[in-house]
Amino acid sequence: PGLGICEWLLTILSFLFVIMTFPISVWFCMKVVREYERAIVFRLGHLLPGRARGPGLFFCLPCLDTYHKVDLRVKTLEIPFHQVVTKDMVTLEIDAVCYYRLENASLLLTTLTSTSSAIQLLVQTTTKRLLAHRAFSELLLERKSISQEIKVALDAVTGCWGIKVERTEINLLYFPAWQVIAAEGEKAASESLRMAAEILSSAPAAAQLRYLHALHSLTAEKPAAFILPLPLDAM
Repeated sequence: PGLGICEWLLTILSFLFVIMTFPISVWFCMKVVREYERAIVFRLGHLLPGRARGPGLFFCLPCLDTYHKVDLRVKTLEIPFHQVVTKDMVTLEIDAVCYYRLENASLLLTTLTSTSSAIQLLVQTTTKRLLAHRAFSELLLERKSISQEIKVALDAVTGCWGIKVERTEINLLYFPAWQVIAAEGEKAASESLRMAAEILSSAPAAAQLRYLHALHSLTAEKPAAFILPLPLDAM
């Protein structure tokens, strides 16, 4: 279907050539695909109708047909680290693993150019969207159920490509380095403030001097401002 007059003529000539050179031509027309493979045959650029060829022997015309083998076994795709932000505004770096297989080889070959890149980007965007509605504590406690939700969301899209997602897993969780450094800085600052508070509480005169120093700093920054100091006891 869809072949023009010239294409039909070439097809008939190819059939006649195979018949005239039989049985030598049979060695060039019969191809074999393994149990876990399927062959997609194109004749003069047109996808031949019907299901993918295989497993076993299949027939193709020399000089007119080209075929592509597609592996149907389950494939593993490692998703590299990418940042996500949880519902409680915690920034994490996570990686994941996606297991998938091909269900419709003809649809896949005529739809996608790079299967692994498409699935990788889809997993990353789906993960960011789902984790944006989860708190960090939920992510730690419900990692398995979240992985199942990601799988269901992926199936809704990859089914249009002829791909079946078997399983997804969130492997590791890392805090970004800058977030760890900031947390350590806050911890050190809080320890310093606690020590300063203990020192000031043990010496009331030191607290009064610190209060006067703060007032002096304010007047230095804004000379036109009027500041009325109050005693610490009254405050």
